[in-house]
Amino acid sequence: MKIAVIDYGSGNLASASRAVALAAERERINAQVVVTADPTDLADADRIVLPGQGAFADCAAGLASRPGLRETMLARVAAGAPFFGICVGMQLMAERGLEHQITPGFGWISGEIAEMTPPHPLRLPQMGWNGLDFTPGAHPVLDGLQPDDHVYFVHSYALTHGDPAQCIATTDYGGPVPAMVAVRNCVGTQFHVEKSQEVGIRILRNFLRWTP
Repeated sequence: MKIAVIDYGSGNLASASRAVALAAERERINAQVVVTADPTDLADADRIVLPGQGAFADCAAGLASRPGLRETMLARVAAGAPFFGICVGMQLMAERGLEHQITPGFGWISGEIAEMTPPHPLRLPQMGWNGLDFTPGAHPVLDGLQPDDHVYFVHSYALTHGDPAQCIATTDYGGPVPAMVAVRNCVGTQFHVEKSQEVGIRILRNFLRWTP
């Protein structure tokens, strides 16, 4: 299995690729994990992982600045390659981002990425461990997890006005916040799976075994 971890200058690549490699090892999958900005690597990748940290607009611009990278990724996903978005990589799946300016996303899921408005005394960013709320069996990437399993968040912006059917898990930060989304062959986590220890590795293991 060839797994392409897309490098578009967002950082967090080393820890993301190590987590994917560990998940493959735990699942006893013979995997080649490639960190790449080369469209040819995406063209024959079996699975695609898009990490992300920072601002929505900056990540979108970074992806678009690599010749052919965004187009090849979109084409490969449209052809059925399973896709996993992490943090801003998940946010880019939405219709648009509102951080500093209006920036188009991929449009795979409904809604937009807007600044969170948690009640006092909660502050932004939401940073640290928080529990997941989901219905067991809601999606294969959740297999083996239990409601209130904790994962690691760092974000001030989140999905709003989305389709509830596309949100497979939430977290509570003064109210429900979308934490995981899924549509067709694509899944995404607002939290950092690569920083979420065994729960994060379990999710990645499920993703590698998932057949959409």
